[in-house]
Amino acid sequence: MLSTKPPPVTAPPARPPGRGRAAGLAAALLLLLAAAVLSLAVGAKPLSPGEAWDGLVRPGSPAYTIVHDMRLPRTVLGLLAGLALGLAGAVMQALTRNPLADPGLLGINAGASAAVVSAISFLGVTSFTGFVWFAFAGAGAVAVLLYAVGGGRAATPARLVLAGAALNAALFSYVNAVQLLDTASLDRMRFWTVGSLAAAQNHTIVRVLPFVAAGLAAALLLARPLNAMAMGDDSARALGADPARARAAAIVTITLLCGAATAACGPIIFVGLMVPHLVRALTGSDLRWLFPYCAVLSPALMLAADVAGRVVARPSEVQVGIVMVVAGGPLFLYLVRRPPHRAAAP
Repeated sequence: MLSTKPPPVTAPPARPPGRGRAAGLAAALLLLLAAAVLSLAVGAKPLSPGEAWDGLVRPGSPAYTIVHDMRLPRTVLGLLAGLALGLAGAVMQALTRNPLADPGLLGINAGASAAVVSAISFLGVTSFTGFVWFAFAGAGAVAVLLYAVGGGRAATPARLVLAGAALNAALFSYVNAVQLLDTASLDRMRFWTVGSLAAAQNHTIVRVLPFVAAGLAAALLLARPLNAMAMGDDSARALGADPARARAAAIVTITLLCGAATAACGPIIFVGLMVPHLVRALTGSDLRWLFPYCAVLSPALMLAADVAGRVVARPSEVQVGIVMVVAGGPLFLYLVRRPPHRAAAP
C-alpha cells in the first residue's frame, strides 16, 4: 500500500555566519576606499576622481602637487589615526568589559596632553615633531602607572577603570593649571587639543606608522584571549588563557594605538566609542571579527568627518575633532537609546 504522506520538506542549509561577516568586511573595505578617494578629491580646490587619480600617479599632472604635498599625507594620517583610535576603543571595551569605554577612560589621552603641555611650558617645544614624541612618552608613562596602581598582575577590570578615572582627573587638572598660569602654552596647546589632520606631514606618518602597525598586530593576537576572558578569569584559565598576561598586553596595545594617534592628531574623541558599538550590531561579540571591522570602519569614519569639515566651511575648514563631537554626540545618544542587539553566533 502506497503512503499518501507528503515527503518531508527539508530546510535549505543555513548560511555560515562567517561568510556573511566576510562579505560585510569586504563592503566595509569598499566604503573605506570611497572615503579615501573623497579625502583626496575634496578641499579648497575640488578635484574630480579622475583628476585625483592623475595627481596620485602622474608626476606631471596639474594636481600632482596638491595631492602629494597636501592631501595624500592627510589621508594616510587619517587612515592610521582612525584605525588606531577605533581599535584602541574596541580593545579597551573588551579589557574593561565596559561598552562605554573609550581611549580617554584609562587616562591615556590625559597622559599625552600632560606631557605636551609640560614640553611647551617648561622646555619651550613649539614644533609638531616635538609634540609627537612627548605625547607618546606621556601616554606610555600613564600606561605603566595605570598597571601598577590597578594592581599589576592582580588587576581586575573594575580596578583598572577606577585607577584610570583617578589618573585622568588628576592629569587634566594639571593640564588646566599649567595653561592658566602660562598663557603662551595655552595659545600653542589649543591647536593641538582640538584634534586635526591639517598638520599631517610625511615625517609624522613615518614616525607613527611602526607603533600603529605593532598595535594592530597585537590587537589581532589578543582577540582569542580576550574572548575567553569575557566569560570570567576562571573560564579563561580553563581555556588556556592567562588573564594577567592578557591584561598587561592589552594595556600595552592600547598605549601603542592611542598614544600614536593622540600624538599625531591630538585627542580626538568618539571614534573609539562609537565604532565598536556600530560594529557589534554586525558581528556580535566575537572579537576575532569585531577587531578587523573596527580597523576598517574607524578610518572610514575619520576620513568622512575630515571631508565634512572641509565642505561645511569652505574655503576654510572645521577640524575633525570638532566634527566628531558635533556628529558623534547625537549619534551616540541614539545608539544608547536603541534596544540592544542580539549577539551573533561566533
